[in-house]
Amino acid sequence: MLQIEDLQVKVGDKEILKHIDLEIRPGETHILFGPNGSGKTSLLMTIIGYPQYTVTGGKIVFKGEDITHVPINERAKLGIGVSYQRPPTIHGVKTKQMVQICAKEDVDAEALASRVNFSDFLDRDINAAFSGGEIKRSELLQLMAQDADIMLFDEPESGVDLENISLIGKTISELLQRDFKVSAEKTRKELHEERTKMGLIITHTGFILDYVTADKGQLLYQGELTCASNPREIFRCISEVGYEECVRCAI
Repeated sequence: MLQIEDLQVKVGDKEILKHIDLEIRPGETHILFGPNGSGKTSLLMTIIGYPQYTVTGGKIVFKGEDITHVPINERAKLGIGVSYQRPPTIHGVKTKQMVQICAKEDVDAEALASRVNFSDFLDRDINAAFSGGEIKRSELLQLMAQDADIMLFDEPESGVDLENISLIGKTISELLQRDFKVSAEKTRKELHEERTKMGLIITHTGFILDYVTADKGQLLYQGELTCASNPREIFRCISEVGYEECVRCAI
């Protein structure tokens, strides 16, 4: 599991995360809400290990190992993957090469790419002149190859048109094993135990909730986690009265 205890983070001299406690168990997917500048992306970047995010207190434990000061490449090898909101363009490196770099072992890049309608982009430089939807599909393709144990999604619906959001949402649901169906032979508890992948998804629009059934929603406001509840209920509250009122109600 991922376990974050009393996490405090600074960028330069500015405190951006305050006493964060978060636990995601195997098979669970959490949705993270919050206004711009609240620290959502900073939390994801701290979990994956970007060095400019300085941990000043608390710890991050993954699979029973304290990774608070483990470098980013080692965290990726342990099974932490990220889909970025605005990944960079990388000239001179083909998307197919990146897929192979991300993979735990040899993979059929063509077969994976076909699942996200991305076969025509494998021989292009990473994100070069890609649309918003194409960038998101490229990110999902790399996560497929990595086969990460926990996947962090930074606003996967951001900059995506309606034609792409359905494909992206359904692919995320598959990656997080949320597409399993309840049958007469299986209880919901048994179904949950079959899932092993973990997810943490940042969303502003809430569109992702139409495709991914999450276990818990949480609200990050001014660097603090203020509540945990059904993600649809939190989103409804935000839509009706705004973040500040939701935080006041939670307190």
